[in-house]
Amino acid sequence: MVIGPLELFGIFLLIIIVATILSRSLRIVREWERLIVLRLGKFVGIRGPGLVFLVPFVDRGLVVDMRINTIDVPKQEVITKDNVTIRIDAAVYYRVIDPEKAVLRVRDYNYAIAMLAQTTMRDVIGQLELDDVLTKRDEINRKIQNIIDSVTEPWGVKVSMVTLKAVELPEGMIRAMAHQAEAERIRRARIIEAEAERTAAKILSEAALTYESHPIALRLRELQTYVDIAKEKNVIIITESFGAKTATEAIATAFAAQKASASMSQESKEVK
Repeated sequence: MVIGPLELFGIFLLIIIVATILSRSLRIVREWERLIVLRLGKFVGIRGPGLVFLVPFVDRGLVVDMRINTIDVPKQEVITKDNVTIRIDAAVYYRVIDPEKAVLRVRDYNYAIAMLAQTTMRDVIGQLELDDVLTKRDEINRKIQNIIDSVTEPWGVKVSMVTLKAVELPEGMIRAMAHQAEAERIRRARIIEAEAERTAAKILSEAALTYESHPIALRLRELQTYVDIAKEKNVIIITESFGAKTATEAIATAFAAQKASASMSQESKEVK
């Protein structure tokens, strides 16, 4: 039997039609995906993972990714409770836990979550003061997460985490905060210095009472001070003599003795 050109064209056309039908009927769903099957526009079930057969031209399959997805929330200008304008951005981590709700109850859950994250972030930050925004990041993250998660739960989407990535302050506010931090450090240094002076004064007062009741101890301390000073070789130390009450009297006595000795020597020369 001889096959003519027309029969060859018919066979080739039949192969194309069969391949097209099979390509529309067989779907491979990967492990982290689920296939929502709509038959003539009506939801009939969730298929996958694995090989899924669809009725050609009747069934339609929508693939839903079950892995954790991330949305980068663009920077938002927010006015805090104490009227400071700041710019903040965040990241939202979420995943689909119910593919049926994610497809049937919201048109585009990715876009919806992104818009919801922006408005929620502005609302929460606007109720806080600047110091709270800078120091209570973890608390703010949990609060934003809980608000978004409560809204997306009917959509079959679970928000697992929200993180504020950066908080940008105006230049004037940055300089003011730096000046405030410097003033705080100076205040602490002065307080520490005053505490040290008070402690030293208390100890010196106790030492004075001890020296008052033990004069010998005061004298020993004086001698020890002389020893410490004598370590410097370019220093001359004049101490109090036994018969003088002060160093000035000791010097005056030494000069008087020297003058008397000189006078006696002159008189002896004149006698000779």
